[in-house]
Amino acid sequence: MTGIDPFEVAVKQLERAASFMDISEEALEFLKRPMRIVEVTVPVKMDDGGVKVFPGFRVQYNWALGPTKGGIRFHPEETLSTVKALAAWMTWKTSVMGLPYGGGKGGVVVNPKVLSKRELENLSRSYIRAIYDVLSPYTDIPAPDVYTNPQIMAWMMDEYEWISRRKDPAFGIITGKPLSIGGSLGRIDATSRGALYTVREAAKLLNMDLSKSTMAVQGYGNAGYYMAKLGVELFGIKVVAVSDSRGGIYNPDGLDPDAVLKWKKENGSVKDFPGATNISNEELLALEVDILAPAAIENVITKDNADDVKAKLVAEVANGPVTPEADDILFEKGIFQIPDFLCNAGGVTVSYFEWVQNINGYYWTEEEVYSRLDEKMTRAFHKVYNTAQEKKIHMRDAAYVVAVSRVYEAMKDRGWVSK
Repeated sequence: MTGIDPFEVAVKQLERAASFMDISEEALEFLKRPMRIVEVTVPVKMDDGGVKVFPGFRVQYNWALGPTKGGIRFHPEETLSTVKALAAWMTWKTSVMGLPYGGGKGGVVVNPKVLSKRELENLSRSYIRAIYDVLSPYTDIPAPDVYTNPQIMAWMMDEYEWISRRKDPAFGIITGKPLSIGGSLGRIDATSRGALYTVREAAKLLNMDLSKSTMAVQGYGNAGYYMAKLGVELFGIKVVAVSDSRGGIYNPDGLDPDAVLKWKKENGSVKDFPGATNISNEELLALEVDILAPAAIENVITKDNADDVKAKLVAEVANGPVTPEADDILFEKGIFQIPDFLCNAGGVTVSYFEWVQNINGYYWTEEEVYSRLDEKMTRAFHKVYNTAQEKKIHMRDAAYVVAVSRVYEAMKDRGWVSK
């Protein structure tokens, strides 16, 4: 953790965007606060017969545009501030993409790595029991996030179904599920695939030939791995550096994403990968590459290191990787940024596709999912870019203007704030 309060960052970004908009003070004050915060106690029966209790949260930030949507994190350092910030960013993410959703987020303060499979299932089911009253396929739809996965979503969906006595269409209560119980094709790599569609559009504007471009990926979890793998496969990008929490590696001749992943699984880190030079995460952020893709955690590019960034394009695959002060520095340096809640919106977009398929009981091919994702990411990118050009503002500010304007309009139409 960096010591920077994530929710303060989210509020600062909102206030900054408001300065470029015609928005009432009452609406701005409304949007600075979550509409609902649920704090729960999650008791879990352990393998030794005892019970451990974990704190849990679910934040429903704003539902003006539709049901709240957002992931569930199992993390030992989870905080309510982080969950609130992520719920706010999810509100803007679904809005900027034109999805009929609001934003939400959930989490449990737990280290899932020390739990057995049975304990993990007990935790997942207990969390759903704790927040059941605020969930439904038409009010709040969770999904996987940090240290949660399709199996955990399956347990949660099943628990919800048992409690509801199958009165709700249970498949639609949660997304990111296994294919056998209503999951969508194309979901596993959706975040990175969507990010690369926006990189492709940015590269056109920058006259950047992706087949001759280099990329560094900070964070080599699911999103970072697919960012590297699909960057190579779809566009011929040369991935020269990747990192994880223990360190990074660099090879100017390029890295094989699958070989690096295999090494990480066998050795616990990408460090010491044969043929590459070990580097730190800070060194990776400062490499002379065409594309820098922070794909790990919040607040990794700050006012203290933003001036060291040399990439032409920063694709924010992680949530909140750049602080507001760092935004200004990157903007002044002429670095093109694709802001997080646009860049990484592929995951929630395909989650939306999954929900639509669940509600309708009609399922799409992988090619249909990718085509629809490409269309939505491309349209959203150019809406944000055109707004940035019209108002002569930063891409993040433009993304906020687009997203907040849509939420504000819905709030006015509902009568929540005066017109």
